[in-house]
Amino acid sequence: MSAGTVPIESVGAVAAGRRELRGELVARLVRSPLFVVGAVILLWWIACAIFGSAIAPHSPYAQNLETINRPPSGAHLFGTDALGRDMLSRVIVGARNILIIVPLATALGTFLGTAVGLVMGYFRGPVDDVLGRFVEAFLALPLIVTGLLVVSAVGHSNVSLILVIGLVFTPLIARTVRAAVLLERELDYVAAARLRGEGALYIMFVEILPNVLAPIVVEFTVRLGYAIFFVATLSFLALGVQPPSPDWGLDISQNYGQVTAGFWWEVLFDALAIASLIVAVSLIADSIQGLLEG
Repeated sequence: MSAGTVPIESVGAVAAGRRELRGELVARLVRSPLFVVGAVILLWWIACAIFGSAIAPHSPYAQNLETINRPPSGAHLFGTDALGRDMLSRVIVGARNILIIVPLATALGTFLGTAVGLVMGYFRGPVDDVLGRFVEAFLALPLIVTGLLVVSAVGHSNVSLILVIGLVFTPLIARTVRAAVLLERELDYVAAARLRGEGALYIMFVEILPNVLAPIVVEFTVRLGYAIFFVATLSFLALGVQPPSPDWGLDISQNYGQVTAGFWWEVLFDALAIASLIVAVSLIADSIQGLLEG
């Protein structure tokens, strides 16, 4: 065996050790109280997004002029709005749009950011320099303002929201992945793959990618929280879901003027729904990050 050759047995042992470590981390994660609380809240909203129409006590679209601006009661637990629509039903069904757009947009940004980060970190040199300049230029812009301008220009369909948010997140995730790849590319298993004659794409996506999943998962969960706030902000500014569709940000936008008239419930429960979803995702993200850094 030459001095530069890496023993295959040692590479296999390292890979097996990493798989065992990942299994241990998952087991510790599900025993974390913060993770469990966040997961329960998130699962509730996912259930609302999928089965909302069946769970809601009333139609979220049904208007009743006889029950306008009614406070919370036994008939309407969250009260009614200025059109007599049941607020509880609108909060439940309103989870659907945000839980369609947010995961897909974050997944798109994570996929693109991971691909760009892998290329930058693995090749380094001129490739890293050129792509790095684009990433830095994009990050120099106020991302929320950039997103608002693009959505205003291309329209506010769900598809455009997913594309815009995904592209906004791409350089942020690429920067994190690049840093992780720079560390991994110098390890023995990468050298072994090169000695076997594996190509760059194989090494990046088959060898390196599984070993940088930890920071990618953390980035994904963190960006979910930002995406929730982003989508709610766009809806509040009438650049997201359009009326009469039930949507948390849109309902806050339409009803916040009613707070001064004493109809606080028309905004409070939508705001609490947004806050609870962000808190749930943050608890999950913090739990994952704490385990990986512990």
